[in-house]
Amino acid sequence: MRLYYSLNQFFKRTFGEKVKKIPLDAGFSCPNRDGTKGYGGCIYCDARGSGTGLHQKYSLEEQITLFLEKFKVRGYRKFIAYFQSFSNTYGPIEKLREAYSSVKAFPEIIGLALGTRPDCLTPEIIELLKDFQESGYFLWVELGLQSKHDETLKRINRRHSYADFLEAYELLQRNSIPVCVHIIFGLPGETKEMMLETASDLAKLSPFGVKFHALYVLAHTPLAKLYEEKAFRELSLEEYAELVGESLSLLPPETVIHRLTSDPTGEDLLAPLWLKDKRKVLATIETYLKTKGLYQGKYWKPQQ
Repeated sequence: MRLYYSLNQFFKRTFGEKVKKIPLDAGFSCPNRDGTKGYGGCIYCDARGSGTGLHQKYSLEEQITLFLEKFKVRGYRKFIAYFQSFSNTYGPIEKLREAYSSVKAFPEIIGLALGTRPDCLTPEIIELLKDFQESGYFLWVELGLQSKHDETLKRINRRHSYADFLEAYELLQRNSIPVCVHIIFGLPGETKEMMLETASDLAKLSPFGVKFHALYVLAHTPLAKLYEEKAFRELSLEEYAELVGESLSLLPPETVIHRLTSDPTGEDLLAPLWLKDKRKVLATIETYLKTKGLYQGKYWKPQQ
């Protein structure tokens, strides 16, 4: 029995073959960094904005070429351009159009995924996204929620509310733009019940996709200072597996699970160190699901 509906399964069902997402850094910023809303970003975000930092060395065209060369030898023929670093719908409309249009020189790229914040979407940007849809690209927006609890969002310096997220989500839904929602388990001050409430409320929206993240602590971030001061407790692997397993059982069966765990790289990871062994994390989640008799959609109820 299928325990959850993975992104790879979705790609094979939709495109008839495996598809590879390639992470791109267009050099965008964030309203929570440039002073529009605040400075420093979210407390867990490092200087690369959860991205690669590749824009400092390579143009978008060079980045795309590098990744295509890397993955074509592994048998991939189709690709999704994932604009990952910082907020990729934040900036002048022509700058956004120019960045997205960089994919047009590469027929192997069949779609775009745009990571962004709920407060970085306008009707003008929506029209730009629809232009790319209508030109034949499969496009979705990756929208960072992290938590439905406003006290948590304030604590982590998100500088937007849950109401802002719902407004952005509904705007995208009205315009038939698929949304992959990011949530984080282990945020400071959150209980198990609060985290599962986020997952439960998200399930009611029936999103196109979900990404699960375990909060991790990187050096040289505000979160690192809180960690050193023991101001919060990191989740154990077993606690995280339970949270993901219970959340999957609440989600609609056809919501695509884009990610089950965070995937930090480099030497800046301070905690939790169990995230370094991705295979073990995935195996622990699978074991929890099988032991508890859980699977995606087991407790999901369609909204009337």
